[in-house]
Amino acid sequence: MSLAEYLSHRHISFRLVPHPETHAANRMAAVLHLPGREVAKTVMLRADRGYVYVVAVLPADCRVDTLMVSQMLGGCEINLATEREICERCPDCERGVLPPFGSLYGMRTIVDTRLARCDEITFEGETHHEAITMSFGDFRRTEEPLIGDFARRASERL
Repeated sequence: MSLAEYLSHRHISFRLVPHPETHAANRMAAVLHLPGREVAKTVMLRADRGYVYVVAVLPADCRVDTLMVSQMLGGCEINLATEREICERCPDCERGVLPPFGSLYGMRTIVDTRLARCDEITFEGETHHEAITMSFGDFRRTEEPLIGDFARRASERL
């Protein structure tokens, strides 16, 4: 089932936004003329040496602070997942694309508080040339993510 079908099946309002191919959330934000703080970047993290995977969702203009994620999740070791690990766990997505719905792949989803303050969020669908925009409230009700402070702007020290 595609992500659009999943959202439709759950009666969630969303907009599909076609765009030129992009390979980074901050680039997608620029192409769509949206502020990076309203565009969700999705990162897969490996916790506990690969025994658990977590989907982290944060503003496109930020980066993951793995120490903060570790504290959020009880002190486990956190590393970025490899592209291969992402492809193995999300075979229905184009290489390098990860939607912010970890539950679809048996993973927990965490969302940074900065993104949780947005009325709407935009994120990559299942391809590098299509985005989805939906209300954050609908996303929160659908995904039930853990929300916490783990994103840092590029200018902030980790």
